Amino acid sequence: MAAANALITADVLNYGSTSHSEIEETSTLVDEENVSTLISEKRTSMKQELKTICRTSAPLSVTFFLQYSLPVASTFSVGHISAKHLAAVSLATMTFNVTSSIFNGMATCLDTLCPAAFGAGKYKKVGLYFQRCILLMITLNIFIVLFWWNSGIFFRLFVKDSSLVALAQSYLRVMTFCTPAYILFEAGKRYLQAQNIFVAGQYALFIAAPINAFLNYALVWSKHFNLGFLGAPLGTTISYWILPTYLFYYSRMHSTDKCWAQPNVKAIFRDLKPMASLAINGTAMLLLEFIAFEILTLCSATFGTETLAAQSICSTLATLFFQIPFAASVASSTRISNLIGETNQRSAKIATKATYILSLALGVLNFCVLFFFRKQIAMLFTNDATVIGIAKGVIGILGLNQFWDAPNILGAGCLRAQARQHVGSRLNVIAYYIIGLPISLFLGFKMDLEIVGLWIGLLCGVFSLACSEFVCVFLTDWKSVIREAENRNKNRENSTI
Repeated sequence: MAAANALITADVLNYGSTSHSEIEETSTLVDEENVSTLISEKRTSMKQELKTICRTSAPLSVTFFLQYSLPVASTFSVGHISAKHLAAVSLATMTFNVTSSIFNGMATCLDTLCPAAFGAGKYKKVGLYFQRCILLMITLNIFIVLFWWNSGIFFRLFVKDSSLVALAQSYLRVMTFCTPAYILFEAGKRYLQAQNIFVAGQYALFIAAPINAFLNYALVWSKHFNLGFLGAPLGTTISYWILPTYLFYYSRMHSTDKCWAQPNVKAIFRDLKPMASLAINGTAMLLLEFIAFEILTLCSATFGTETLAAQSICSTLATLFFQIPFAASVASSTRISNLIGETNQRSAKIATKATYILSLALGVLNFCVLFFFRKQIAMLFTNDATVIGIAKGVIGILGLNQFWDAPNILGAGCLRAQARQHVGSRLNVIAYYIIGLPISLFLGFKMDLEIVGLWIGLLCGVFSLACSEFVCVFLTDWKSVIREAENRNKNRENSTI
């Protein structure tokens, strides 16, 4: 028993390590039936939790940053053709980000279910949850592909330039061929992260990102291919298929079979409602924010092509700088959910507090980069002096927004860990559509502040969301959260696993 306790202590000190062999060694030496009892005796500290979350956030930050660079590379490669092409790729990329965030949001249900199942020692459920999530996302993908293929109908409601609409639609039509790869990668990442394997996605993107940058240059600008505008989405689509291919290779090479459940049609289709509920609310938490940005982009189109081009730069930056806090959010959600699965209430509370401390540091970091280098950043996207002037002012507002957007993003991760996505989705509706967007439209159109007014309104919405999430997280009934997690792990799938 003393030896087992020593092993558990060592595991606590090394939690988040990406060395799968260490996890395997520990799990073989400790009797699985006693795991939950021993784990409940774990003790941790604020310093230890900060180290744990930061250590697991680092590879995830690289992963999300590089993953977002795939469509962003199109903005750089196409943006220097003309302002119209930059505006077109802005519409297409923003629409891609918003609609593909549905897959991201649906996959966040695995941030709740898989780590809790893994922490409770219900390893086969991790694989079953992964398979169910794939089923849900593939079903929804049918509607997303149809929308992308006919997106010109939607764009014409807001954009008068028919050639710009045609360019944006053609971009999205090419991107429809990457959606299966996107789905497999998003779900696959979380399947591995639940097992404390955080580097697989990072390694995949180390391969895909440089290839994507090369393809975006070669297919757009090289005389050998001469594809122009359409070379950008083609290069990005090819790059996306590299990602799940590498994850499959990594899984086979590193023997993650412990959590793999043999596909069973009855088991996959059984009791889909709880996962669907988490997936829908998790999607709403992400999608409502992205739709708010899409509305700003469409409203900016009414102020002229230069303003729309400036908005494309700011929207790209907003999503780019979202990636680091979101990576920390996924890492903290995985950590807290794992502790909930272990019924370790004290450590889960400490990890939650550590998450908010980290969010403040990330907010300051993002602000400093955006605010003090706003002109230089704008110049990376375009040579047009008018566009740079407009973008520079809005990037400053975006920088200020980071002070509360980072706590908002990590607070959402805490809610996901607690399986309270329904709370987060409702708060998002209030913050963006009852507070933020009405203020944006009033300042932008009624007060003639145009794009600056639009962004100030959004800033107000994010501030209200961060405050409300903070209150909800720190008024959590932890006993109820842990009891619900125990019920999910004990009562469901017993007849199929």
